[in-house]
Amino acid sequence: MRLDELRRTFAEPPNDARPMLRWWWFGPAADEASLDRQLQTVAAAGFGGVEVAYVYPLAPATCDFGSPRFHELLRHAALRCQELGLRFDLTLGSGWSFGGPHITPDLAARRLHWEIRELTPGPSRVPVMPGDEFVAAYVFPGSIHDRSETYTLLDTLDVPDGTGPRTLLVATSRPTGQNVKRAAAGAEGPVLDHYSAAATRAHVRSVAAPLLDAVAPAPVGSVFCDSLEVYSSDWTPEVLAEFGRRRGYDALPLLPLLRFDITDFRGFRADFLRTLSELYQENFVAVIGEWARERGVPFRIQSYGVPPASVSSYRYADVAEGEGWGWTGLPQTRWASSAAHIYGRRIVSSEVWTWVHSPSFRATPLDLQAEAHEHFLCGVNQLVGHGLPYTPADAPGLGWFFYAAGAFDDRNPWWDDAAPGLTTYLQRLCWLLRQGDPVADVKIHVGFEDVYPELDLWKATAAKVSDVVRRIRTGGWDFDLWDDEAIAQLRPDFVLTSADLADPSSLPGLPEPDVVVDSDAIGVTHRRLGDVDVYFVANTANTRQEATFTPRTRRSSYELWDAKSGSVVRSGSGSTVDLALDAYEATVIVTFDAPAEVRTPGAPISRRQVRDFAFRGAPVELPHRWEDTRAGYSGKGEYETRFHLDSVTDRRLFLDFGEARPIREDRPRTLRSFRALVRPPVGEVVRVVVNGCDAGVVWSAPYRVEITGLLRDGDNILKLVVSNTAANALTEETEIHRLAADSEQRYGRRFAMQELDRAGDDLHSGLLTTPALVEWSASAPCNRGTVSGV
Repeated sequence: MRLDELRRTFAEPPNDARPMLRWWWFGPAADEASLDRQLQTVAAAGFGGVEVAYVYPLAPATCDFGSPRFHELLRHAALRCQELGLRFDLTLGSGWSFGGPHITPDLAARRLHWEIRELTPGPSRVPVMPGDEFVAAYVFPGSIHDRSETYTLLDTLDVPDGTGPRTLLVATSRPTGQNVKRAAAGAEGPVLDHYSAAATRAHVRSVAAPLLDAVAPAPVGSVFCDSLEVYSSDWTPEVLAEFGRRRGYDALPLLPLLRFDITDFRGFRADFLRTLSELYQENFVAVIGEWARERGVPFRIQSYGVPPASVSSYRYADVAEGEGWGWTGLPQTRWASSAAHIYGRRIVSSEVWTWVHSPSFRATPLDLQAEAHEHFLCGVNQLVGHGLPYTPADAPGLGWFFYAAGAFDDRNPWWDDAAPGLTTYLQRLCWLLRQGDPVADVKIHVGFEDVYPELDLWKATAAKVSDVVRRIRTGGWDFDLWDDEAIAQLRPDFVLTSADLADPSSLPGLPEPDVVVDSDAIGVTHRRLGDVDVYFVANTANTRQEATFTPRTRRSSYELWDAKSGSVVRSGSGSTVDLALDAYEATVIVTFDAPAEVRTPGAPISRRQVRDFAFRGAPVELPHRWEDTRAGYSGKGEYETRFHLDSVTDRRLFLDFGEARPIREDRPRTLRSFRALVRPPVGEVVRVVVNGCDAGVVWSAPYRVEITGLLRDGDNILKLVVSNTAANALTEETEIHRLAADSEQRYGRRFAMQELDRAGDDLHSGLLTTPALVEWSASAPCNRGTVSGV
């Protein structure tokens, strides 16, 4: 793509790059009018579509999951999405992980259970609990504390007589007992055996296919599998036969090596884990992927956790999805982006805002923007927001919302003003980060030998590489994870193995850093488009960062692009760029070999505070915090003032609200909840209206908006419409507690509302600083930062 075309499309990106929302349907209990209303709200806010997820009841279910009425509602929603130009994605099961009443005991997830007993010299009988399936028994000489490396495999349940004390090790297979988590009414039942193709096909036949059939002929963007989260599943009836076929030797005599660290246990454990991983890939991911492609629909999956999903397991799906933020660590987003980069998948999806500023309704647009930056730095370029709770239009109180995570709809007072600008900002960046090829010099290889007995390969890998990853990212490199399968196939350069990971301070054989930025708080992700390099650069700290950006690939010219306005805000010659980014601010740097028009940022030359505001008609002094006089209020408030200008000709004027102040978390959170740790100058969003004309909306740094062209000689009227969050109303909410209690009494304990006691922590709504009218030099455009709609 040519540079001029890249600029044009960045300003007006295609709709398929818009962020989406996970749409929780509680019950099932929904009506068409409420579905329509929510979808219209989603479309108006600029989101690209919804991913429907069916979860626990909050009120009496009006139908069962999978019933004809439920399918009617799905089809109605899918057709309405088609009318509104929204993408419609289907989750292939209720709650997580997949399962339900159609999963019979022979198809349910299983685990290997060990029992150890000391025996007297006389004959004995191998104990097997009712419901367990006997696998094998082993007799060790001596007591349990002797831990002998020799043992005898029994081929019968009868233990023969012995000459002295012995230890009996019994291996049995039993169901994990796990049922579908957060299940809708009618979806209750065991979690399926992810190592069994028969179990997967039973789920496709009973649940997935009817769901997809129900929405026809409406198009489906993708079918989706959420988090695996299968607890302790390390067995399937066919594992011994499959082990022998794949590994070339018999596992049965060696099973004690899974329990005890004896003889050469590491190699066998790695082979056993590798076998489980292959069975999961081939009998779950591949089976659903092939079925979906036969139906003409892409398959998207969060493939990490238990069963032991490797990076390469994603290759059987069409879209790799992760979750989790933390650009200097190894969140699941890195698991997904590594797979996409290795296997040539253009889209890397992520579940974003999973625990953002808990509890529900606390999240601000700044929180959402800042967390999204972390996902971009991890290689993500498709966002699925977590999420949109279905709620009836006439629900009392704040209505229905999920037990955890944000609630993103027009119940948030800031929604109408800030959501369209936020989604457009994210859309531009998602589109741009799909162009060209990712640049990641370092490949980190962690093999099966390095992680067993942990079944969760991602978790074990993250624990092993965390120090090295931080060193790589802050040192100016980027990386991908390579597992055994990928390494065997592709053999890349610059591979760090387990031996290299022991000392993060010494990383041998690495090239010159891709980018040098003299601030550990500034993260960079790099895409190459032929002779053009694109860098997304984000300040992840809660303080202003000034740094010099020096790329390894030296180009003759550079431009800085602003994703909020879609415009070029600065350009020049040379590849070294001086940066100044406010807290949680980001920019795009594009470098190329061609002459560039030199554009330098403007600079303030005068500053005058704007005073004498009236709030709802009554004079107020700034700062003005709503909680000081009206606790529990969530909504909008208007400030208005008049000011006089003698002349506005040839003057560039901005309204500047000042900088955010860094703060600390007031008390530790029980959840890994992202929060932008600043006190903004406005709480939380302000729409600026000058002489009756909209100038723009501000929600993040730099907190200023250009008002040139809207001013006039003489008196001017300035109106500031401030919106806060719904957290204030949440502090006085009672209906959700009643709904949760009634649901538990009717359907059992399927969820627990989380951290509602924190709804009122550290709330600051209103106009929290005195804004200033700032005149800038008129030599060049200025970075408008968070301004939209100008």
